[in-house]
Amino acid sequence: MYLKNIILFNFKNYEESTLAFSPLINLISGDNGAGKTNLLDAIHYLCISKSAFSSVDTFTIKHEELYFSVLGEMYSEEQSFKIICGLKNGDKKVLTVNNLSYTRVSEHIGRFPCVLIAPDHIVVIKEGGEERRKFFDNVISQVNTSYLDQLIIYNKYLKARNSLLKQFYENNYRDMLLLETYSAPLVKAGIFVHEQRKLFLDQFKPVLQKIYDEISSAKEQIDIIYESQLNGVGFEELNTRSIQDDLRAQRTTIGIHLDDFSFLINGQNLKKFGSQGQQKTFLLALKIAQHQIITDMLGKKPIMLLDDIFDKLDDKRIAQLLKMCKSGYFGQVFITDARKDRTAELLKNAEIDAKIFEVKEGQVAEG
Repeated sequence: MYLKNIILFNFKNYEESTLAFSPLINLISGDNGAGKTNLLDAIHYLCISKSAFSSVDTFTIKHEELYFSVLGEMYSEEQSFKIICGLKNGDKKVLTVNNLSYTRVSEHIGRFPCVLIAPDHIVVIKEGGEERRKFFDNVISQVNTSYLDQLIIYNKYLKARNSLLKQFYENNYRDMLLLETYSAPLVKAGIFVHEQRKLFLDQFKPVLQKIYDEISSAKEQIDIIYESQLNGVGFEELNTRSIQDDLRAQRTTIGIHLDDFSFLINGQNLKKFGSQGQQKTFLLALKIAQHQIITDMLGKKPIMLLDDIFDKLDDKRIAQLLKMCKSGYFGQVFITDARKDRTAELLKNAEIDAKIFEVKEGQVAEG
């Protein structure tokens, strides 16, 4: 699978731009703030139907403009797909493939997978459980449409239930039958998500260990522990037992929205005891394993987006990453770097041909 070309209109700092890509390696260079990452985000929009960096679609519209649109031609399984994603202020987001709209935008997830590695993704290791849940939800959703459907249902009823609990407190009344109408679908969806997370982790961990071994000379044992209130206890029982706590807290205190995933190295918590080098190696292995598991489960290689990561990796890890790029392991790759000469030299030394683009203030030229 690869992206043949892309056309941008009013996307972030791009007024209008048309680019044709290599099906293998693409290097995007330019000063910080020029728009390199924005170009990767446009590709992410085509693949995932949303920004990788902002949860608010309107923030993507170029300043003082009324709309944005991204058009791309994707090749997958020997077929061509014309994808259009756009938004006008005040309207719903538009997403079409070969001029056909979706009933729900979420149906697009997994058709054209991609994996992004960016410098701030270290928060997956260093920050709280929400970041790790987002990571695994993103991966599983691209390979399991039922998982995404149930996760959407869970979050919908979680929001409604929390709002109802707050109303009970503020108005000093309780309607337990009404509360149950929100609790029942919440519990059902939560049980499904919990089971799928466990099943996925069983498949994911061996892949992660193998890749970690390949990119690290250290013989370290790594692991991921799924921490959930639902482990070993039925969600329906937990929900019933927690109702009084929920009423006092004005929110749902039990559920898969509080799950976490502990990353371990040699039996110790990576967040607390891992060195910076170990944390960076684990993150890189995590993202490459994400690419591999999607490839294995969908039968097509996701587009790999490498955003300004060479400043964050040592020479050994860079060499391993470039070796994988050269071998075709990733398929189509996009690399951004503020130091074009450095990356060009790295690619040259690794004997990798790449198509080069130079970005300057929202304008792109082929180098």
